[in-house]
Amino acid sequence: MSYKQSIVRDLSSIKDFIRWTYSQFQKSDIFYGHGTDNPWDEAVQLVMGALKLPLDFDRDMLDCALCYNEKKHILKLVHLRTTKRQPLPYLLGEAWFMGLPFKVTADTLIPRSPIVALLENEFSPWLTSYPQYILDMCTGSGCLGISAALVFEDAEVDITDISEAALVVANENILRHEVEDRVQAIHSDMFTALDQDKKYDLIICNPPYVDAVDFREAPKEFHNEPQLALTSGDDGLEFTHKFLAQAAHYLSDDGILVYEVGNTEVALQAAYPNTAFMWVDLEQGGNGVFILTKQQLSELTQE
Repeated sequence: MSYKQSIVRDLSSIKDFIRWTYSQFQKSDIFYGHGTDNPWDEAVQLVMGALKLPLDFDRDMLDCALCYNEKKHILKLVHLRTTKRQPLPYLLGEAWFMGLPFKVTADTLIPRSPIVALLENEFSPWLTSYPQYILDMCTGSGCLGISAALVFEDAEVDITDISEAALVVANENILRHEVEDRVQAIHSDMFTALDQDKKYDLIICNPPYVDAVDFREAPKEFHNEPQLALTSGDDGLEFTHKFLAQAAHYLSDDGILVYEVGNTEVALQAAYPNTAFMWVDLEQGGNGVFILTKQQLSELTQE
């Protein structure tokens, strides 16, 4: 009898498979950082997600026996997680962002931007008036732009990406959250496909910014995400230099830019020593998110 056959025979209940999955994760060298930070939570989410059951499922029902196909499915996901180092959201096809479910595939980054903390507070105190037009560039799954549309219920939102495959997923999420009347997905290489005369009151951007060294040394899980959405030249700033040179033209006079550069924050400050980036103190963790006004962006391009 094979190892797989013995597992299928010896384990029966939901509880059995959570315990066994936890043990497998404990023995592996997988990285936690795409929704959980420890093997127990990862095991619970994998098993419950594989069975399409909520995390608050009745504890008395955890003794329910699984059918053969359910067992096989869980074994397959555990194998992919521990040997191929596939991030759990890709295995389940779903990630949660700002308390909302979003479809994800290997064509999109897994939602985790710390900009979520600003969204939850409606970008207060930096955004001083209600935004009529919002742009989410490098949208991926669409999580930031769609969440912004749900926060600002009267705003019109353009979400853009250079990846057509990512926009297929983003469009599915637009329909899922029923914001198709206000959110438009646009295939664009940075600003090239946007209306030159349109001004946005809020521009959000979580671009590729990982430098070559950080990407090379990153856990294998990150190498299963689309490199196009992660890296941007040796110093991580190739996209950002081009973006900052053009962004002021698309921002309204009272608008703000909210931009994420993560660990590339130090390199960015060194590249623009005369720019007073407003770095956001993120209570829930994360770093490298700054805010600029139109005037600051205009002054930056003159450096």
